[in-house]
Amino acid sequence: MTFTAPHIDYAGLSPVIALTAGICVVLVAGVLTDRHQRILVSSFSLTALAVAAGLCIWQWGERKDLVAGALRLDELGLAAALIAILAAAFVVPLSWREPAAERPGEEARHGEFQALLLSSVLGMVLLAQAQNLVSFFVAIELLSVPLYVLCGSALWRRESLESGLKYLIVGSLGSATLLYGLAFIYGGSGSTDFTGIRDGIGAGLADDPLVLIGIGMAATGLAFKISIAPFHQWTPDVYQGAPTPVTAFMAVATKVAAFCVFVRFFEVALGPAVDNWQPALAVLAAVSIVVGNIGALGQDSLKRLLGYSGVAQAGYMLVGLVAASELGVKALVFYLAAYALMNLAAFAVIVVRERESEFGDDIKAVQGLGRDRPELAWPLTISMLALAGLPATAGFIGKLYLIEAAVDADYTWLGVAIAIGTMISLAYYLRVVAAIWMRPAAEPLAPAPAGMPAMAGGSPEADQLHAAPAGTRCLAILIGAAAFAGATIFFGVFPSPLVDWASNAGQALAAFTA
Repeated sequence: MTFTAPHIDYAGLSPVIALTAGICVVLVAGVLTDRHQRILVSSFSLTALAVAAGLCIWQWGERKDLVAGALRLDELGLAAALIAILAAAFVVPLSWREPAAERPGEEARHGEFQALLLSSVLGMVLLAQAQNLVSFFVAIELLSVPLYVLCGSALWRRESLESGLKYLIVGSLGSATLLYGLAFIYGGSGSTDFTGIRDGIGAGLADDPLVLIGIGMAATGLAFKISIAPFHQWTPDVYQGAPTPVTAFMAVATKVAAFCVFVRFFEVALGPAVDNWQPALAVLAAVSIVVGNIGALGQDSLKRLLGYSGVAQAGYMLVGLVAASELGVKALVFYLAAYALMNLAAFAVIVVRERESEFGDDIKAVQGLGRDRPELAWPLTISMLALAGLPATAGFIGKLYLIEAAVDADYTWLGVAIAIGTMISLAYYLRVVAAIWMRPAAEPLAPAPAGMPAMAGGSPEADQLHAAPAGTRCLAILIGAAAFAGATIFFGVFPSPLVDWASNAGQALAAFTA
């Protein structure tokens, strides 16, 4: 028996290689340095992300299989990689002054924090390109395990430890369900490659009970990962308990990678069984829209509010998959990019207010911002209006495309569900806007607080950490928030560049499934 090594296309794998090298360098730099660790480690992390993004742009337009068909290089995977890299690059400055990464009196942990961050990005890049059941599962675990650790990285906070443990338990349950479903699909089709599964199911197995059970369990496992109701129960608690930079990254990048592999797996591998899974996913999308929007109505915690909002937004995005068309994929990728811009702007403001205010992530922390801190008020306002889908924002254009895809696929009632969900969401998004512009700043909890509360990362030891002037310590975050808010408006008024970019992803998948 002879072993034939697969051909390695190093150009196609160059973004993966850059991220892998970056993880090694960042981890070693974190171990070998203590003083100025934040500057050194962050420089290496941002360099690795910039190189990976440049290599993704260099490979844009290439459509080929990598590593004996385990991965697929195309615009869909590269689009997901670029969004995940963008989110991670912004989380790096968000983690500066974050007690989970640096805490007075303790050894700095930027090396560990950012190495885990890059590891999760690597998992996302591989997941978005996976077209084999083995690479699919390995990538989703590489994405998830670092996030479990990051969620519980604020070791002195009970909420963070609870968040990490809850995410670990629920994530493991989702992974086990997904793996069991993939095993059923492999048993029915006799192949681990997506194209082999498609050929096997297309040969008369679309209605086979073994395959149908596998499809149901795989959909359930992926629904856990992207917070689709009724598999969303972990989301608000984990979002609130995790360090806010981690929440920001998890809210954006995880959805991007998971939805891309969701589309690739269901429309390529399970395409012959579309009549079986399409109605079921349509129901899940509608349930997620209703549950997410209603759950967000009574939330005072901004992180919990955005957690429930993410459940509803995942329902909107799932409509693009239900459409099972090139237009649906284009609408989904456009909305994923817009969602990243909207959410990162919102979380940037929450991070700043957590460190400035004793109210942490409570809505009271943003009361009166319109008068006192307009540089924070405008990005958060634009973000809330865009998430609500108001005109002249990228969120509005994205929802229009999703509704168009639903109508084109004869799922007009899902388009109506998006419109109704949008109307419900105005109640809680506009509540945040009203707090910013129409209410006075909340009174402090104590006449002379000694420092920030624990929920905001405060402690007697942390006062020294946050002693720098606010303008100095969060300038990078303010610039990023303003840039994301500006991009949200720009792509709402001039959507053509983002539409063309998303269209390439839709065409790449359509060409592969043809």
